[in-house]
Amino acid sequence: MMDFSYARPADLAAAGAALAAGGMALGGGTGLLDLAKLGVARPVAVVDLTRLPGLDAIQVSETEARIGALVKMSRLAAHPAMRAALPAVGQALLASASPQIRNMATIGGNLLQRTRCAYFRDAAVGSCNRRNPGSGCAAVGGVTRGHALLGVSPHCIATHPGDLAVALVAFDAVVETWSPNGQRLLSVHDFFLLPGATPGQEFALAPGEIVTGLRIPLAPVARQARYVKLRDRASYEFAAASLAAGMSLGVDGRIADLRLALGGVATIPWRARSVEAALIGEHPTPAAIAAAAALAMREAEPQPDNRHKLALVPALIERTLTDMVGEPA
Repeated sequence: MMDFSYARPADLAAAGAALAAGGMALGGGTGLLDLAKLGVARPVAVVDLTRLPGLDAIQVSETEARIGALVKMSRLAAHPAMRAALPAVGQALLASASPQIRNMATIGGNLLQRTRCAYFRDAAVGSCNRRNPGSGCAAVGGVTRGHALLGVSPHCIATHPGDLAVALVAFDAVVETWSPNGQRLLSVHDFFLLPGATPGQEFALAPGEIVTGLRIPLAPVARQARYVKLRDRASYEFAAASLAAGMSLGVDGRIADLRLALGGVATIPWRARSVEAALIGEHPTPAAIAAAAALAMREAEPQPDNRHKLALVPALIERTLTDMVGEPA
């Protein structure tokens, strides 16, 4: 690791100025310190945000949950009102990392985590457009079992690693930010950027702009939501494929509302809108669910090593929705 300066600003204005000047934000430290040890992150200045006031609250009303960026993952996962109002969030958090990391990591930091692509995390590999813009993508033509099939570009096929973000995308969360221009409310669908030709620009944040929290609308469908994660081992592993799902039925037995988002298969948390559109208003019969689930990977661009996900994802959707239909409301 290289030498760096350290600052602990007392307010958002000072923190924003330090970040705009080139500092790197420190929350729980579970992401930044890891990347610094690998030589991927090379901070000249570290800006400790943990003492900023008012960013560690959890508020749950009948219609909305508001979560401060400095709330720890483990605390949010255990929060009784959140577990009742939106169980998929707690399930996603508990499927993430290890207990030790969840006790340290913040919600804001989790939202901003970087990809686990091995080519990005190996500083000895020169060609990674996220780490070294314009150098190329060593993953293309490399070992790609864990890489993305959706939202890819010739410049990057790195998979988004998060679990929480998948649930946030399924239920239309809003990201709160602060900058010298004031507060901004940004749909989570616009917060994560597709790689396109500029993979190094991963989040829709301006220099010095700070994520201060989340707002999640608590639609009725959220109470029946769940998060299902398929992985190579039972703990401390990133998703081979994951699904945040919420479904509600009308009095006629047809699907009135459906929310589906995928993890482990795309460059950003991926909303499965084609599957939703095919099922809303329909009776959730096995045939209808299977036909809709098959649409999930219609736009996929697989690599030689990850073609198994073309069948894995529809099977995950089909099994999860079938289980949900069979459960009492």
